[in-house]
Amino acid sequence: APPLPAGILPGGSGVVPGGAAGSLSGGSGGSSSRASTAPGPAQPALRLGLSGVRNLGSAAAAAVVAGQPYADLEDFARRTALPRPALEALATAGAFGCFGISRREALWAAGAAATIRDGQLPGTTPGMAAPPLPAMTAAEQTFADLWATGSYGTHPIEHIREMLAERGTIGADALRTARNGAAVLVAGLVTHRQQPGTARGVVFLSLEDETGMANVICPPAVWERHRRLAVDASALLVHGRVERLDGAVSLLATRLQRLKVVAAARSRDFR
Repeated sequence: APPLPAGILPGGSGVVPGGAAGSLSGGSGGSSSRASTAPGPAQPALRLGLSGVRNLGSAAAAAVVAGQPYADLEDFARRTALPRPALEALATAGAFGCFGISRREALWAAGAAATIRDGQLPGTTPGMAAPPLPAMTAAEQTFADLWATGSYGTHPIEHIREMLAERGTIGADALRTARNGAAVLVAGLVTHRQQPGTARGVVFLSLEDETGMANVICPPAVWERHRRLAVDASALLVHGRVERLDGAVSLLATRLQRLKVVAAARSRDFR
């Protein structure tokens, strides 16, 4: 996997990526090696389990949970004996925020922490203290989230929503209430590409933004004209007209454009 900058996960500290209740330092919420939900003030929030963190796995995650609480990163590394890739992934996911250190600081210390052995005197490991490091930008946090956990706290499209609004782009939620036949512009991550054998060359796309999902219908001529970018782009700007049929709302595409985003998960294509 490619290296990436790190920081602290948006909205949270503690053992669970994404800032859910619980911490390695023994917070009142406890923690889990699997995913669960934790209610928030406005809506339910997804709590990502440790086993979902890159380079960790379910056995190591269960051992980490069983060993709580931990005094600090040095104590954690000594008692879990996790290898450097696992410590770096946890740092990237923001799992060490409960110790009062940012993702960048935790990543700095991860390499040194991986050399700690059981029985080593506390405070004798060089390289654990990071120099002053700049805070991550919101976009960098999203990139770190996706790399470390396959998910994100802030949707990639949300980072560029202001720019999209200036171009007249509407959200997926607004598409659902748009007038039938209206010409609109929608942007989103491509999550699915489908071309049923009975569709006579029509390709169906699913676009996701921070407000929901949009269904896009690409007629054969449009698909062929934009095939090169449509097949490999992780995000798209889609020009088209609103089509309402049997209660479903779709966007009948007339033009596709590649959209640059900070990060995107791999789409599920032609399955």
